[in-house]
Amino acid sequence: MSRIELAIELPPDYRRQDLFGFHGRDAEGLAERIDGERIRKGVMVDGVPTVLDIDLGARPGQALCSVDADGDPAAEQSQEMLRNVLGLRIAPEPFEAAVADDPLFAPLVARERGLRVIQSATVFEALSWAIIGQQINLGFAIALRRTFISLAGRAHASGLWCYPEAGDAARLDLDALTSRKFSRAKAETLLRLARLVDDGALDLRRDADLPAVSARLLAVKGIGPWTVNYALLRGYGFADCSLEGDVAVRTAIGRLLGSAERPNLDEAAAFLAAYRPHRTMAAAHLWASLSQTAG
Repeated sequence: MSRIELAIELPPDYRRQDLFGFHGRDAEGLAERIDGERIRKGVMVDGVPTVLDIDLGARPGQALCSVDADGDPAAEQSQEMLRNVLGLRIAPEPFEAAVADDPLFAPLVARERGLRVIQSATVFEALSWAIIGQQINLGFAIALRRTFISLAGRAHASGLWCYPEAGDAARLDLDALTSRKFSRAKAETLLRLARLVDDGALDLRRDADLPAVSARLLAVKGIGPWTVNYALLRGYGFADCSLEGDVAVRTAIGRLLGSAERPNLDEAAAFLAAYRPHRTMAAAHLWASLSQTAG
């Protein structure tokens, strides 16, 4: 086992609850485990089972991190994953400044100042999670995600399971998924994506041209605009994703406008367009508003 240690500076207003809330959704802790101020996440990095260990309680203002790999660690790639997991791609301040006088969003920001968009470790994780979660409730989606990890991932020496890479998922059989409660359409889309990435037909590198990536993804059967925008948000940390296809976002817009009904796709898109180029943070605050106490 190889180990890399590093410290990552955190913004003064860093909200650790956002980190733990996003990565702690699976109560069984198959691939992510939270212990106090520490989170450990299993990932595959260039075919090597690896655990990203982040401690937010050891030193004020810093995340003390280690990368524990069952082989030679990919240092640069692992450090990029740590930045994703910590949600350091999109700074909240530009959106907060832009809506300081906005009658709709200013009260939301006041209640959730410093809110961050936490990301998946990799673009493939974000995309596959978006496909898994399409049109089902969160609890069922988490259960399917756990199944996917157990089928395609590998266990780290520590016992933590590692989220698979595209090549791992590409080797799965359709029946392996459909026999474990995946719908046929969902399983086919997941395998189709994994095989395109594994074959090199779809480039998901962080420095890839995002408009080209988006167009290529939209051409994949089973992947629509919501999945693409979610992947841009959770995978790339793109600051201007339009999430009008998200039911929760539309519900929050309706509540924010005092309407008894949620807006349709076109109405939600028009509403969000007013907040360019900060639509990702607008969606984040709309999501957060659904759990805020009225008044």
